[in-house]
Amino acid sequence: MRTIEEAIKVIEALLLVSDEPLNQSQLVDLLADADEDHSRLAELVPRALFAIEQQCLNRAYQLIEVKSGFRFQVRADMNPWVKKLFGQRTRQYSRAVLETLALIAYKQPITRGEIEKVRGVAVHTQIIRNLMERGWIRELGTREVPGRPLLYGTTERFLDYFNLSSLSDLPPLKELEDLTSPDSFQSEDIPVVLSPSDTIKRSDSVSDE
Repeated sequence: MRTIEEAIKVIEALLLVSDEPLNQSQLVDLLADADEDHSRLAELVPRALFAIEQQCLNRAYQLIEVKSGFRFQVRADMNPWVKKLFGQRTRQYSRAVLETLALIAYKQPITRGEIEKVRGVAVHTQIIRNLMERGWIRELGTREVPGRPLLYGTTERFLDYFNLSSLSDLPPLKELEDLTSPDSFQSEDIPVVLSPSDTIKRSDSVSDE
């Protein structure tokens, strides 16, 4: 890799074809030739990423950094037109899913019983299964109490999906009802990511059905 211009082109190509965000270490490894000095690339990659970010300022998509790395994402102000393209192909999140996910995110590690105590209703097994299958939550062990119930927490994929670098980036939890209101979190709020399989793809939403 000889020039920053070349690095910019290669990094753009890699981010466009990758299904997952790529971090700086991964980009250095991918850009390196057989005998190339990684230390030089370690300095070149951040410069190239900054240049790409600046080049995207007047484009419909932007370069963003999430927990696991960098990716291209369509800007939020483009959502009205993207929504027309996707129409009714996506479903809205159910209130039960949002409440469960919010409690896990803010109160982790937390057991299913503790979630049910806060919500005042039973947590359907399918909700936990769906969130696990999406890769948004994971088991963190067990609570050292009778019955040893499973503890749940969020994952790196959860942070990536909701454009968070860490849990500290979560908005302040003032009232759970505001955060989980179906009116405040609709399918059009889902990030639209540039994908190798489709030029623009909206990630699937989760249902408790």
